[in-house]
Amino acid sequence: MDKKKKTIGVFIVGSAIIWGAVIIGCSLKLKGTECFTEISLILSAGAGIHLLIIWGPLAAQLKKLNKEE
Repeated sequence: MDKKKKTIGVFIVGSAIIWGAVIIGCSLKLKGTECFTEISLILSAGAGIHLLIIWGPLAAQLKKLNKEE
């Protein structure tokens, strides 16, 4: 496997682990409180923005790497 693809894979896995931990941690901490709905909306918006800003360009880069091979 190409070194660039390995590096990209590490970022993908790291990103997923971080977001998963943040969302689960916040959900567990806020469960049963009045703030749960508000915070869940913020977390959802953050995840959506993350998808657009990080995963969109990353997908384009992966597509470019596949064409180069």
